[in-house]
Amino acid sequence: MSPKQLVVALTLALGLPAWAAEKPAEDLLGRTVFQVLLGELALRQGAVDLSIEAWADLAERTRDPKVLARAVEIAGFAGDNERALRLVRLWLSVEPDSAVARQSQVALLVQSRQLDQLGPHLGALLATDKENLPNNLLQLNRMLARMTDKVAVLQMLDEMLKPYHDIPEAHFALAQAALAAGDEARALSEANAALKLRPTWETAAIAQAKLLGRQDATRGIDSLAKFVDRNPDARDARLALGQMLVAEKRLVEARKQYERLVKDYPDEPSVLYPAAILALQAGDQETGRRQLEHLLETPFPDKSSIHYFLGQIAQEAGQTDQALSHFRQVTAGERYIAARARVAVILLSQNKAAEALALLRDTRGATPAERTQLALAEAQLQREAGNEAGAYAAIEKALAGSPDDPELLYDAALTAERLGRHEPMEAHLQRLLKRHPDHAHALNALGYSFADRNIRLDEAATLLTRAVALAPDDAFIMDSLGWLQYRQGKLAEALQTLENAYRIKADPEIAAHLGEVLWQLDRRDEARRIWQEASQRNPENKALTTAIKKFLP
Repeated sequence: MSPKQLVVALTLALGLPAWAAEKPAEDLLGRTVFQVLLGELALRQGAVDLSIEAWADLAERTRDPKVLARAVEIAGFAGDNERALRLVRLWLSVEPDSAVARQSQVALLVQSRQLDQLGPHLGALLATDKENLPNNLLQLNRMLARMTDKVAVLQMLDEMLKPYHDIPEAHFALAQAALAAGDEARALSEANAALKLRPTWETAAIAQAKLLGRQDATRGIDSLAKFVDRNPDARDARLALGQMLVAEKRLVEARKQYERLVKDYPDEPSVLYPAAILALQAGDQETGRRQLEHLLETPFPDKSSIHYFLGQIAQEAGQTDQALSHFRQVTAGERYIAARARVAVILLSQNKAAEALALLRDTRGATPAERTQLALAEAQLQREAGNEAGAYAAIEKALAGSPDDPELLYDAALTAERLGRHEPMEAHLQRLLKRHPDHAHALNALGYSFADRNIRLDEAATLLTRAVALAPDDAFIMDSLGWLQYRQGKLAEALQTLENAYRIKADPEIAAHLGEVLWQLDRRDEARRIWQEASQRNPENKALTTAIKKFLP
């Protein structure tokens, strides 16, 4: 399209009078002004192609840097990278020292993923901005994130960053690129090089520790611990060390790190929150409570979580009014449903069952998971009120909307079992296992039900063998297997299995089963001792009292 045809097309497209198409030809300035207006108006009206034509023609004709910059911008915005690159090359020929033009060229090459051409231009851009070189080096991998060939990116950076081997940020950029390319050994080597050049650099120390931790968590922790010992004021490194210790469940050591951080940064939410949670996990309720209350005075965004934990502390201390106050202030977030359930439990303990049920039924779950938790909470409330049938009805109602929810199916099965409704119990568990064949607890529940009723023992054996393979250290699954062995008449095997289960967890139902096996083996004094000890701890356990009455009427 010639400039003349372009002007005519733009004039007609924008609804301007026909004489306007002739006016620009009278003088260069008038034509330039008119073409600028048409280009901008076309863009505003959504006629992007016409706008590009107008600006590209004007840029090539005038070779003005500002016009070229605008033409490149519009072509890039429209995704016409080929034209934008052609225009930016013209721009650089007119204004070779323009950092803005060089930046535009690099951005377009990244956008069009032309990695083969990018290296020299990106290297030239780095060389022209020595003052910001360290920061620019750290931004390289973010800029190149859309490049899919990560190995090629690493190769390009290897070549491009050769002049900067004495700058730690260059090695860090190479470490990031190597990790993205799947070369962890190279990534660690570059992180080591960065840290050697700047031994106090926390970012490099954290990266080094995390890379070591991929191979061996202890090595990563030890590496960062040594760095923190050498640099006791390294806040970010100490925070990272605390997080790594928590991830490895080394909570006592983690708490020491957070205690130091709280001392140094007493008003920092990112320090106070994990410190408080670790204190609670260690059983130090007073410290946890104090830190959580202080956290409420900070800009910590998730106040609901703080109120939830403070509510828990108050509830465990028997301060029900204070607990209710905190739980009612949990208005959003992942603990909202749990807080509502705890309010309901407290109301139930105050003989306000109707109010407790109304609270749960008036609560609206925003997600399927939240609706499931609400149904389970209502069922538990009904159960604690002694209404097992009401609990089953609540779960059945929820299952009507989510028939394959594993938590609902499992709870429905156990509730049906307690009601003596074996057919629906089995149906729920079979449906659950059809969708989740490796659900160890469902396998256990069904296998135990068969064993306890002394039916289909071969099928029970298959189910419980699978359950044990999936969870070999679960005391309740071991108890089910031991009870099955007892039903099969394998008393010696049953005794060994049940003793192992009871050693792991001194549960009253395991005690009931173990005592019965001992009794049948004529080791009755041991049976009496087991039952007596368990009964002292759990005087109202139904399975235990039933076993004792059976043999000691």
